[in-house]
Amino acid sequence: MQTDNVPARPVIGWGRIDVERLGGLAGYGMPGSRLRSRGHVMAEDLNAADLKAVGELFMRAADASDWVRDAFRYYLTRQSDCGPQTVIAPEAAIPEVIRNCVRDELIGP
Repeated sequence: MQTDNVPARPVIGWGRIDVERLGGLAGYGMPGSRLRSRGHVMAEDLNAADLKAVGELFMRAADASDWVRDAFRYYLTRQSDCGPQTVIAPEAAIPEVIRNCVRDELIGP
């Protein structure tokens, strides 16, 4: 898992979590793709277990064994008191409620 601008301690007061799904066999969202998959959830709408799982994604790196070829990966960006923070995680690490917020759309020519 890669992180960008992630502080060493948990962030208090984060709200919206923007989600983008990339990859898979169809190459969703990749350069040249005409498909885009994205959505968002509000942190306050997540139950305690899902909120903890998402928080842990921002605090730790995934093992290389978590990544699967041709699988989806998710870019999660949270808006926090410290500014926007993004993490990339394999699909297996993403709570179901986050995966379910994503909607596919066709990108025009």
